Amino acid sequence: MTSSPLLPSHTAPAPAHARWSPRMWGLLVVLAGNMLIDALEVSVALVALPAIGTDLGAPLTTMQWTITGFAVGFGGLMLFGARAVALLGRRRVYLAALVGFAAASLVGALAEDPSLLTATRVVKGFCAALTAPTGLAIIATAFPEGPQRNRALSVYTLFGAGGFTAGLLLSGWLTGFSWRLTFAFPAPAVLVLFVLGLRLIPGAGEENGGGPPPGTMTGDRTGGPPGTQAGGRAGRPPGTMTGDRVGRPPGPPAGDRAGRPPRPPLRRYGFASAAAFLAGLLALVQGITSVPAHGWADLRSTGLLALAAGLLALFVALERASAHPLIRFEALRSRAMIRSALGAACLNGSYLGLLFVLTHQLQSLAGWSPLRTAAAFLPAAAPLVVTALFSGRIVARFGAPRLIAAGALLPFAGYLLLLRTPWPPAYATGILPTMLLVGAGFVLSFAALNSQATSQLPPAERGAGSGLYQTAVQVGAALSVALVAALLTGSAPPAGADPAEFAEACRPALTLVAAVGGLGLLTALTGLRSRRTGPP
Repeated sequence: MTSSPLLPSHTAPAPAHARWSPRMWGLLVVLAGNMLIDALEVSVALVALPAIGTDLGAPLTTMQWTITGFAVGFGGLMLFGARAVALLGRRRVYLAALVGFAAASLVGALAEDPSLLTATRVVKGFCAALTAPTGLAIIATAFPEGPQRNRALSVYTLFGAGGFTAGLLLSGWLTGFSWRLTFAFPAPAVLVLFVLGLRLIPGAGEENGGGPPPGTMTGDRTGGPPGTQAGGRAGRPPGTMTGDRVGRPPGPPAGDRAGRPPRPPLRRYGFASAAAFLAGLLALVQGITSVPAHGWADLRSTGLLALAAGLLALFVALERASAHPLIRFEALRSRAMIRSALGAACLNGSYLGLLFVLTHQLQSLAGWSPLRTAAAFLPAAAPLVVTALFSGRIVARFGAPRLIAAGALLPFAGYLLLLRTPWPPAYATGILPTMLLVGAGFVLSFAALNSQATSQLPPAERGAGSGLYQTAVQVGAALSVALVAALLTGSAPPAGADPAEFAEACRPALTLVAAVGGLGLLTALTGLRSRRTGPP
């Protein structure tokens, strides 16, 4: 889930009838095509999970890493990635991320060990965290403000919304031949985008038409990483330069008293903070999924959970002590931001948790083919593609709080309906209504959550808020899928049980999915109450 940028104000609006040059069209093909691949990576592994587990001889608690690994790499390193983009430049980082993504795709397709496959998923998540927001930033500076930029953003958004649906269909079809094709096919496509990007992605001197340098904030959310505003009132340590790209203290002036040349400014990437956060998330997911096998008294489960708590606490301490933190804690003062992040985490997490359970039920228990399973999920994924271009108008017409509440209620109702569906499930009366309700929930609340997340933040803080919001979305997905996998494994009946007993063992996992959806609904209702009593 990505948020739409606020358009910067340093370029003059272009005429509505202006035509794009072939170079502009080519740039949009590269950016939107990569956004499509980033989005389909979320869904491409879902339908292939049973085939992967059978081929590699791995249990559900191990196979869940193909989903959570990507989410952890995306969410766990997004803030660090934003800092890297600001320091190294958009073009350089974007192209490097494309190469890394293609290489990880090929290695993952050839992996014979689940650990190697998991590592490639984390790498691909990090590469997506570099390219998805950077693509938005390039559009916001390469396309003139007005109808041309709005058209480019519409295409970019449409490709992002369609990626999940495309991933389901491609995975269902390719898994029929080999699950390895589902991980290999992005590689040649991304390499083509890389070759085109070498010629088309603008460098630092081309991408802003003489405006502020990349990585600065001018009231838009697309520039640099959290904590890097130019001219903003909040968050700059005393003594920093207003025009500095990353808010670093200036070095000695040229021609100082000793006659020494100026020292280059320090580049503060935040490696320690990023490593602590990523390691904390990895330990948390592994600790959760280790409980069914080792129990609560074993260090391989409880010890990992304690390690995760310590690493995450260390991350907070490092960030609070840093003069250049990755996180802008000021963004957390907005209750609208917190509600949106939690609501989006619940919406995304419950949805992926549901698909994880249904993939297990339909393929492993009911014997459905991967393609038939993918087709069964389309009613939940396709509606967002159809309505993506109109979502802004819907939010403007009805208001974000109402849409978020309705968008949380419908999936929750679908989860409760599925809990009451007997085994074997009748698709038309059990699974299909749930898919339709979940799809309607995304149509109503997807854009509204993005809009509300930064609506109460000052312009200088919106880049930071957007990064925190996207991190929450990915962390919610990782934790929900890990918990679902742990419950499916811990509740599994002994070998030899009939399919109905295995299906009944899925009830705790489905109950968890409903509980996560219910938490999202409660969060949305607090937004309605705040709307009646005053602004958050």
